[in-house]
Amino acid sequence: MAMLYSQLVEVYEKLSRHSSKIEKTHILADFLKELAKHGKKEWIYLLRGRVVSDYDTREIGISDKLAVKAIAFSFGIDEKEIFEEYKKVGDLGEIAEHFSTRKKQVSLLKQRLTIERVFNELRKLLEVEGSGSISLKIEIISSLLSSAEQKEAKYLVRTLLGDLRVGVGENILRDAIVEAFFKEDKSAAELVARAYELANDFAQVFEAAKRGKAELEKIEITPGRPVKVMLPVKVTSVAEAFKVCGKPAEIEHKYDGFRVVISKDSRGELKLFTRRLEDVTKQFPDVCKAVEKLVKGKSFILDSEVVGYDKKTKRYKPFEAISQRIKRKYEIKKLVEELPVEVNVFDVLYYNGKSVMKEPFKKRRALLEKIVKSKPLELKLAENIITADERVAERFYRDVLRAGEEGVIFKNLEAPYTPGRRVGNMVKLKPVVKDLDLVIVGAEFGSGKRAGWLTSYILACRHNDKFLEVGKVSSGLKEKEGEGTTYEEMTRLLKPLVKRSDGKFVEVAPKLVVSVTYQNIQKSPAYTSGFALRFPRITMYRPDRNTSDIATLDDIKQAYLAQFKRKKTTR
Repeated sequence: MAMLYSQLVEVYEKLSRHSSKIEKTHILADFLKELAKHGKKEWIYLLRGRVVSDYDTREIGISDKLAVKAIAFSFGIDEKEIFEEYKKVGDLGEIAEHFSTRKKQVSLLKQRLTIERVFNELRKLLEVEGSGSISLKIEIISSLLSSAEQKEAKYLVRTLLGDLRVGVGENILRDAIVEAFFKEDKSAAELVARAYELANDFAQVFEAAKRGKAELEKIEITPGRPVKVMLPVKVTSVAEAFKVCGKPAEIEHKYDGFRVVISKDSRGELKLFTRRLEDVTKQFPDVCKAVEKLVKGKSFILDSEVVGYDKKTKRYKPFEAISQRIKRKYEIKKLVEELPVEVNVFDVLYYNGKSVMKEPFKKRRALLEKIVKSKPLELKLAENIITADERVAERFYRDVLRAGEEGVIFKNLEAPYTPGRRVGNMVKLKPVVKDLDLVIVGAEFGSGKRAGWLTSYILACRHNDKFLEVGKVSSGLKEKEGEGTTYEEMTRLLKPLVKRSDGKFVEVAPKLVVSVTYQNIQKSPAYTSGFALRFPRITMYRPDRNTSDIATLDDIKQAYLAQFKRKKTTR
């Protein structure tokens, strides 16, 4: 029996009515049991408003403007009327629901939408590009909206826009898989979490979970597919670093670049992925050339930091100076020449057909030393020492800072590689600076010499699956082209993300991450987090990071409380 789209819409409606994680998990678990019996594994993506796995960074890519055109065409409504309603409501999904009663014609033989049809038609949108793509996209969307009931129209449009608004994040969906197939088995919960971190594909994890723990245990990392990187926790002293990682520990340079996972499959195909799981192979032919020349192995997955350097002085540049290379898909040769980079390899996850993630770090480092031939300014092993002596570690740290690096990384020599987590096996130490990674959720147009640019930005932290405002920032970006992100460039990046406009203010989809420094944090009812940053300043745009990397509400609270501790100790 075909599963109707209305069954999925009913799940969306239930999820939107509950804010409790536990309730959401129960709702999803019940649906997953039905999906296991009557559906296809890939349909699980729809629960998060997607039609591809998380390691596939393609998005349906429908703008608000195109969605308005599709709604107008489907229901015979003037676009101006829809835009007027949009200014009041701020949700094109609700507008589609409202106008769906005014369809041009209703066929008595109209077939009800099935999940399969919706999924397949949405998948088609991923492939549509080039001449005539707008018309074809409207035609595909209209075919769905014309067959949709009111609630179905709402969630179709929200899915198209990538804004489902039902609060289903990775953690909740993982918990639902556990509940659906293992009840409350804690060992199964750990297996599901591990499987997802390795696969980055809920369909694969769902299919394995249906068959039991043994199938989950078979899931491993695969060359050619992006993997979530292991992340360090922060410490504030050498003594604290040793306390977390143990003695002796490995200490290595923390480079001011961007994380790149280097993946070579058994066919010899090389791919490069950022920590956002984006494929940047085409943007970095110089990195690929260096890997081919300086790394031995039929297949491997390496963790590295790519750092820019000045062609004349040979000194490293800050991340901001080379960040444009991540996003730029044109003039690659010119950028390679103007913005050269060096690859610093510091870990190996997979080698010649076998995962080595469970091996202790000291063995993984020893393997790296066998397979990597270092050549400065092209590709080399991260500089390191191994010591148990705090004075030696302190001296190494100071030398690293004098060399212009961000700081150092301490690693537990006996620890495995744990993807996607901040674990106590790896810590970062750098000078204490009040800084946070946050996401832009709103902006205002400037005036005077900044007229026409979005120059003031509403920042948000993450709390579960929501984004809570923590203040407004309008300083830090550049007005003229040069090293660093300009207001004009930020405006260009934000405009496609606009969800709603009200005079000079626009609400934007939470996509763009920025690093921000600030003087202190104060309580404030003006922002949804209950806190506000005082004197914030953007230090850089982070195209290599996504919203899962930004500060959480708990991070904000801890930073707020830490201010009072510092005051006590300085009196």
